[in-house]
Parts: sequence; structure tokens; C-alpha cells
Amino acid sequence: MPRYAQLVMGPAGSGKSTYCSTMVQHLGSLNRSAHVVNLDPAAEHFDYPVMADIRELIQVDDVMEDPSLRFGPNGGLVFCMEYFANNFDWLDESLGHVEDDYILFDCPGQIELYTHLPVMKQLVEQLQQREFRVCGVFLVDSQFMVESFKFISGVMAALSAMVLLEIPQINIMTKMDLLSPKAKKEIEKYLDPDMYSMMEDNSDNIRSKKFKNLTKAICGLIDDYSMVRFLPFDRTDEEGMNIVLQNIDFSIQYGEDLEFKEPKEVDEEPADLNYDEAFQDS
Repeated sequence: MPRYAQLVMGPAGSGKSTYCSTMVQHLGSLNRSAHVVNLDPAAEHFDYPVMADIRELIQVDDVMEDPSLRFGPNGGLVFCMEYFANNFDWLDESLGHVEDDYILFDCPGQIELYTHLPVMKQLVEQLQQREFRVCGVFLVDSQFMVESFKFISGVMAALSAMVLLEIPQINIMTKMDLLSPKAKKEIEKYLDPDMYSMMEDNSDNIRSKKFKNLTKAICGLIDDYSMVRFLPFDRTDEEGMNIVLQNIDFSIQYGEDLEFKEPKEVDEEPADLNYDEAFQDS
């Protein structure tokens, strides 16, 4: 019987642990069992019980204090993850096997893990060998994404993870509940953006012709292939969380023996710009 996993990724401070906590509570309200595995060896605290904690295997503080290694925080974390990749047996022992496993893996925030280091790819392969259907959930702080060029940077980070891991991926803008009403209206155009229009709106701010051409090429790649779009995540909005969960479940075909429905679409042009109504069916 298949098992299911969300690989919760994103930059430091994007809300990964909060997402895991909120999603576990939401799944519980739907009478669905879910567990969390902490894969961040530098984590200090979280407000949910964990099924397994990588800090039982190795911790960043211990690596940094080792005089023979002399790593800083980033180097120490990469060392920890490479050590983890060489000790996947620990994960096997920690996970066990229960019916209908649905596990959220709370991953570290170092972007190197999702661009060129092989650790996360190796983790995906190990999980797939253990009959897990894996979905990447890439989080970006919505407060960071309210400017066009910051948005493009966030898109490229999400795209890097998609290319490296080669698994279904749902991209999410977190902390929507912290935005002002004005910012919520601004952020709507970034959920499913027209990259060419965005480029034109900001072309006057780019002085270098080479940089302008590069930005145009990037925007074209994203827009032409519809490679990246975002779902909003407001932990106070049950309907919004349902839409996120439906998209994730659909990507991994959770409950495929049941009659499965296509996930709801967020209304791209709501009747008004009230954020709470942006999730209603068109």
C-alpha cells in the first residue's frame, strides 16, 4: 500500500514549521492522521510532536563545536545533511510502517540543498524506494514577494527545487494573514502572474541592456511553460487550507481507491478584491 509524503521546503523564515503545525491540525480536523519528521539539525523548538527528529542523529551545534571540523553554521548544516544521507537506516528505524502513512518532512532552509547539493534528491529516491509518493511543498514568504524582482527571485528558487528533485511540487505564499489589506490586493497579481506584463511594468528600472534581456528570457521561460504558480496560505482561512491540501493530495493521488475530484481553482478575477472571497468557486 502506498505511503505519502510532503517535503516542506523553502528559505529560512518562510514559515515551514508553522505550515507543518497548521497542516497537521487541519488534517486532524478532517479525521486524517498525519505525522511530522524534523529534518532540520539546527531547529531550536517547534510546537508539534514529531515522529522522528534528526537532532537525535546529529546536531549543528555539536558539529560547530568539534575542533577537528571548525565549521560555521552553514557548513555545519551541510555536513549534518550529508551525514544524514549516509545514515538513511536511521530514518527507516524511526518511521517504521503503519497503515496510511502521511508524513510531513520539515526540511532545512539552506537554499544550497535545493540547487546543487544531492542530499535532498537522495532523500526523495530513498522515500520512493520505500513506496512513498512524494510531493514537494515550496514555501515563500508573501511579505517578501510584493515587489516584481523579489518575486522573480522567489520563482527561480522554487524552479531550482523543481528541476533538482523532479517530483510534483506545489508552491505556496505563506503568511498571507500578516499582510495589510493593501498588500493583499497587490499580491493577487503574483499568484498566477503574467510575466511579460510584469516585465514591461518594470523595464524602466533596468539600466543594463544585458540584464534586461536576461530578465526577459527568464520571464518568458516561466510564462510560456506555466512552470511556476503560487497558492496563498492563510492559516486562519479553512477554505484556503482546503484548496492547498486538495492540490497536494491530487499531485500524489492520495486516496486513489476513493472517488477523487479535481482540486478547486482559486478565482483569478474575484468580483471584488476582498481576500476572503478570493477562494470561492467561480
